[in-house]
Amino acid sequence: MSFFDKLFGTKEKESLDQGLQKTKESFLSKITKAVAGKTRIDEEVLDNLEEALIGADVGVETTLQIINRIEKSAKENKYLNVTELNALLQKEIAAVLVDAPDSSFEGFKPPEGKKPYVILVVGVNGVGKTTTIGKLASRFKAAGHQVILGAADTFRAAAVDQLTIWSERVGVPIVKQAMGSDPSAVAYDTVASAVAKNADVVIIDTAGRLHNKAHLMDELNKIKRVIQKVIPTAPHEVLLVLDGSTGQNAVEQAKQFTATTEVSALAITKLDGTAKGGVVLAISNQFKIPVKYIGVGEKVEDLQVFNKEAFVNSLFSLDK
Repeated sequence: MSFFDKLFGTKEKESLDQGLQKTKESFLSKITKAVAGKTRIDEEVLDNLEEALIGADVGVETTLQIINRIEKSAKENKYLNVTELNALLQKEIAAVLVDAPDSSFEGFKPPEGKKPYVILVVGVNGVGKTTTIGKLASRFKAAGHQVILGAADTFRAAAVDQLTIWSERVGVPIVKQAMGSDPSAVAYDTVASAVAKNADVVIIDTAGRLHNKAHLMDELNKIKRVIQKVIPTAPHEVLLVLDGSTGQNAVEQAKQFTATTEVSALAITKLDGTAKGGVVLAISNQFKIPVKYIGVGEKVEDLQVFNKEAFVNSLFSLDK
């Protein structure tokens, strides 16, 4: 059993490795080509590495940071074999990822002293927002926590219906109102219900619209204000859900949402089935916001607490 099997869990590591398979195949083949027959890091190697990173949707800005760090290290130690180069790459790639201060390998549990822990979930329609909320509820419940969902995306009937299905599937209560109701009223009722029931975690869905940023900002600010009437420190987390398979489009969405609201954590979904897994690096580094969860498959357990060392280690796993 490897170090990461022990630390991260064998099943989680297998799920991560399988979910990143397409990214790994594309990324590693380009890395192998970049260093083939080389005993030192020269301009050709750096150019090829740059191409490989950009091809994995790491993004130009983050790629240049990684290349610059590698170039600096290469000047200090010019002669490297492939194994040493891969180790250097892993180190420098992990270095650009922002740590999540309250994430750990212990799994899904809210921080101490914040009960109920209120998570406000934002993101455009179609990124897997509702599914992510359902999986989060399931994983928190499996960890022994009482969860309540709030269906505050009242502008889209399908959103309320989908979240209701998840609440029934997971076996957690949901607070909802008629379509077109005031989202902040739903949020208030959800938090008030959580306090009354002594719940541990509150997860509130919000509208997935970006066509009117000013209105979205006003709506989110109103939601925050009303829930603070019940819990002055809430929301404890604003979680932005992004679709990793869209690559640089996910970066653009992150740019718009971070300009509109105070995003504190990221969930990047649909990393399985795409070769664009490097977008995780681009988003975390560019916006200096921690990636807290990643989705690497359809099963509930495929929503994982993100760990940068395990993620980068998986990218370089040659035995898969």
